Amino acid sequence: MGLLRSLEEGDWGRPTVCPGWDVHDVTAHVLNDYVRRISGGRDGYGGAGFEVGETLPVYLGRVNGEFVRGLRQCSPRLMIELLEHLGPELDRVWAATDLAGAAYLDVSWAGSGTSPAWLDLAREYTEFWMHQQQIRDAVSRPGADDVSMVRPVLVTLLHALPVALGDRARPAGTAVRFDVTGPAGGRWAAVSDGAKWELVGADVEEPAATVRMDQDTLWRLASRGISVESARQRADSIGDPELIEAATMLLAVVA
Repeated sequence: MGLLRSLEEGDWGRPTVCPGWDVHDVTAHVLNDYVRRISGGRDGYGGAGFEVGETLPVYLGRVNGEFVRGLRQCSPRLMIELLEHLGPELDRVWAATDLAGAAYLDVSWAGSGTSPAWLDLAREYTEFWMHQQQIRDAVSRPGADDVSMVRPVLVTLLHALPVALGDRARPAGTAVRFDVTGPAGGRWAAVSDGAKWELVGADVEEPAATVRMDQDTLWRLASRGISVESARQRADSIGDPELIEAATMLLAVVA
């Protein structure tokens, strides 16, 4: 909220990395997320439905675009006021959530099964953080980069790693390690059980492949703020080339 209140009039029209969206549009999209989660999580309201033949990415692209276009009639001041009003209500929705229970919305990019509620909330936190960074990039404002803010983003995004490796069958015990550099970084690995991959937060000995990537590159890759090729050029990798290729396709958004 402090960032949005600090913006000058001309800042709201600055383009962002989101195709076709400026700062005003990204802010409207965040407001859409607030409205959607309160309506569904608090009120149990289903809202918009799929049209015939729509896939999830097409559906989300349509409804997100409709909301953003509709809010282009709203002033920045009004959007800020709406976010300030709805934010505490959304906090109450999060606080009432059983983190060990099933997610209200499954995290499709982290696997096809039922997601835990904590991962659903982590996904929402990650999205809000990334949209704030997109606005900061657009208006040349650094920040929101404290370790306590960034590390949960990195851990959440890496839950997409097992999915990225999903079609690369390897013997049980095979590991792919991500070495994330930077203040919020660390080491994580996906380990195969022979049929599927699972993310672990501990170091592994003799991984079959290792990808070394800085924290800024990781979140931009996972959100496709940069291309896969650009991320690979910024990374250092060693080991099984097929596993490296798959791991660096990591995607933590619906697309």
